Amino acid sequence: MGKLVLLCFVMSLPLWINGQRLEIQEKGSGLINLERHQFKFDLFAPGLSYELGIFRNQTVSTSLGLGLATYQEGYALGLAWNNRYRYYHNLNRRIAKGRNVSGNSGNYIAAAQAIFFSQLRLATDIDGPDDFNLGFYGLVYGIQRTYPKGFNFNMELGAGYYRGDGALSGYGPLLNINFGWVATKRKSRKPVFE
Repeated sequence: MGKLVLLCFVMSLPLWINGQRLEIQEKGSGLINLERHQFKFDLFAPGLSYELGIFRNQTVSTSLGLGLATYQEGYALGLAWNNRYRYYHNLNRRIAKGRNVSGNSGNYIAAAQAIFFSQLRLATDIDGPDDFNLGFYGLVYGIQRTYPKGFNFNMELGAGYYRGDGALSGYGPLLNINFGWVATKRKSRKPVFE
């Protein structure tokens, strides 16, 4: 597991360095068209999400809601806690084409972690004790769009390592599709430059 975390870090380092070299900055926070704080109610997989802008084109996000883990050992459906370190790679291109970037509307690459809790599991076919937890560690590619009235769409596809706590571990895909509503005020749809 330590090698996987190191690999994720090494793979994301060039993206972080490239993001630091961008010349266009938003006034004030140094974030390029990213929201400093974004709180969202997830409707498709009921839950809550929070995204924090930390550097240019980079955010961290966390969410708690319904999730499905599926890998070579089986599946588990229930409460999941998701964490992401996102790098939005196409914001400048979207601005150049006159497209919306408010509400963190863009495409991203993310280091992903998800924990599927045994206490609130609805269904599973994984062999193991009744109280096993399952963790996911991997990379995802995501698309997020936030529309003027606050409606939000987010889709992620990736792969990684599922680590079982009391169950067998293995590799598998991650697909996350969510519709929600952004409860925090969003920036203007037009970019502001210094």
